[in-house]
Amino acid sequence: MTERVLVIGAGIGGLCTALALASPERELILLERDPAPPTGDADAAFADWARRGVGHLRHSHAFLARLRLILRDEHPRLLAELLEAGARDLGFEQMLSDELKKGYRPQAVDEDFVVLTSRRTTLELVIRRYVERLANVEIRSEVFVTGLKIEPGAPLRVTGVTVENGADLTADLVVDAAGRTTASIEQLTEAGAPITEEEETAGILYFTRHYRLNPGMAEPPRGKAPGTGDLGFLKYGVFPADNGWFSITMCVPEIELEMRKAIVSPETFNGVCLQIPGLVPWVDPARAQGVSRVFGMGDLHSRWRDMAPGGISTVLGYFPLGDSLVRTNPLYGRGCSFAAVSAYALRDSLNESNDPAARAVAYQGRINESLKPYYLDMLNQDRLAIRLARNTLTPDYRPSFKAKLAKSFLEDGVAIAVRSNLDLLRAALRGFHMLEHPSAWLKRPANFLRVLGYWARGKKANAAAYPPKLGPGRHEMLTALGLSPQADIDRLAAAQV
Repeated sequence: MTERVLVIGAGIGGLCTALALASPERELILLERDPAPPTGDADAAFADWARRGVGHLRHSHAFLARLRLILRDEHPRLLAELLEAGARDLGFEQMLSDELKKGYRPQAVDEDFVVLTSRRTTLELVIRRYVERLANVEIRSEVFVTGLKIEPGAPLRVTGVTVENGADLTADLVVDAAGRTTASIEQLTEAGAPITEEEETAGILYFTRHYRLNPGMAEPPRGKAPGTGDLGFLKYGVFPADNGWFSITMCVPEIELEMRKAIVSPETFNGVCLQIPGLVPWVDPARAQGVSRVFGMGDLHSRWRDMAPGGISTVLGYFPLGDSLVRTNPLYGRGCSFAAVSAYALRDSLNESNDPAARAVAYQGRINESLKPYYLDMLNQDRLAIRLARNTLTPDYRPSFKAKLAKSFLEDGVAIAVRSNLDLLRAALRGFHMLEHPSAWLKRPANFLRVLGYWARGKKANAAAYPPKLGPGRHEMLTALGLSPQADIDRLAAAQV
């Protein structure tokens, strides 16, 4: 018996669903609201592909090691095609500081810490063309799903979807990969499904501009001044991409209104880059040219939905994944990996049982185990960043002794330890790349004691491991850009009266 699966959306989440579920026992139909990609190469896709349903299409993207390993192990031909199209493997050695490179000796485990990076349009174009060649998989473009077909009961059962022209499509399973704007969850809750949900702001806005290397020019060497960093009032990062392209993304706290209003201007964006030593060689007009406007992205919220609270299924025949199920702050680069991990969690849940309720419970259980630790870690970091942004705009703020101690442990202990010790760096990267619980490495007594050892040595003994000054302070940066350093301070003070 062939199982018919309708997938709402053919973005990264929908494509990962096809990669995971494609089999002789299933017929997969991906329903995509946007047009098919244009014919031609990666540059044509970046220039001309209209994707109203993907607001972050032209922001910086990279696949963490967890997702790249899935491609390597499950679809090696696809990984090869991505590399042939210009996507880049950034290996462990390329991420090392000058100090760590001195004692570096390759180990087999280093092959697990490779990041795959490219423009999002290139990644999606190549994956889509690969998926279109899979047996029993069809992508239908410009098909807008208006709702689910729901049978009443306890739990409810989804039996298909309704599309814009009023037609009904039936299916054994519906996978919702429509993303953060999906209306299906709301429809189900209105119909009585007791789906639980939690949501809170990420507290930042994103701004990305793309650049292209001039003919004959290479990327600048990774030197002492890093291409990524956190100035407290601004986070920044360079993302090497495909075919001579790269992008720079800047994250601005919501509370920094003056900066976030101004940075949408390419001139101001470039002005910020010129104040940051690690970005200056990248934007040198002799090396590269800005080739896009500044793309902004706001309304960033973290969201966790539970489709089987208490181990009881709320809906049968319906499986959300990607941003439809768990939405994350793009700062951590885990959105695509979350979608892929969810797709393979769904495959395993479907394969182990034919019972609809058992499938729903098993799927949510795998999501909880595989993704919840990273989601909670992200929430904690976002909450801390929001507090720090407010403190920066509060002139009379004085941190407590406990806050100072915690800050010192992270900056003078943990950060210095991973910049000084290759084994500790490898251990920390396992959490970063979603290969184990994000804090597992630091909870191991041997690792914790080594971190304490670096912390106890003091700044003088660890001087070589500290990066150079990443950039100017807030007052200096805003003044150089012709912005008022005081306006947001006054605005916050007035709001607190």
